[in-house]
Amino acid sequence: MPSLPTEATRRAALRWLTELRVAGVPRVRALFTHHPWYADLTPAQYTEGLAWLRRAGMVTAAGRPVVDVGDCGVMDGGGQAAVPRVLWSQEAEDARRAVGAAGEQALLRLFRDNGISHVRHVAAESDAYGYDIQAARSVSERVHIEVKSTTDPTRLVIHLSRHEYEVMSRDEDWCLAAVLVGRDGSAVNVATVSRQWLHSAVPADQTTRGRWESVRVDVPAHALTPGLETQAWRPLDGGVLPVRPVWNCPPAAGGIERGGWSAGQEQHSA
Repeated sequence: MPSLPTEATRRAALRWLTELRVAGVPRVRALFTHHPWYADLTPAQYTEGLAWLRRAGMVTAAGRPVVDVGDCGVMDGGGQAAVPRVLWSQEAEDARRAVGAAGEQALLRLFRDNGISHVRHVAAESDAYGYDIQAARSVSERVHIEVKSTTDPTRLVIHLSRHEYEVMSRDEDWCLAAVLVGRDGSAVNVATVSRQWLHSAVPADQTTRGRWESVRVDVPAHALTPGLETQAWRPLDGGVLPVRPVWNCPPAAGGIERGGWSAGQEQHSA
């Protein structure tokens, strides 16, 4: 099993994924070695960051990223991302929606390719459900899945609406699936976020005059279960899910490297 990355390795890995979009490994390595903005990490830490990405299949043997993380902002003198001048743009919003739709479609394909015939994409009908996908194998084995998608393998940050949270609170069949989307639109990794942890992470309304409507949470590794599972059943067996120690979370037990996800496959590239 590939080892879990340290915080320094994750920071180095994110920088590799960002810079490899526009340059090859030798030029990026030279940038990290000689530019003062990147001097907060050592050459060895950058080497380990790239090695981890390759072990996890996030960068191909040719140095091409499998996932395409968003811009991190201009780096400041301390090597940290400065606050971007523009906090919102239509382009960024469109890109976010595209990633979300890709994650939902990737999960739908996994269901249909693995014998779960009763699958309904309710998000295509309405936002009122409080989840995106409804799947069932029997009356007692059903699930309502809220899908949160990302292209960043180094950390998992999600936005949960008040409506989604309230549906989770009263619906025992509700679960939250995190999907890492590859550049080819496939599900590079799937994990389930703990309902108990979500309950503990959301803010509490302080008065009757105000209430939160949306919350941003940085999900820790201990709140993630590799694969997709509910309190009653596992809609997708671990053997059909990819092995990826992303978000500092171990891969699913019984997972295997499958053709479309193994490192070095050209189909990962856009």
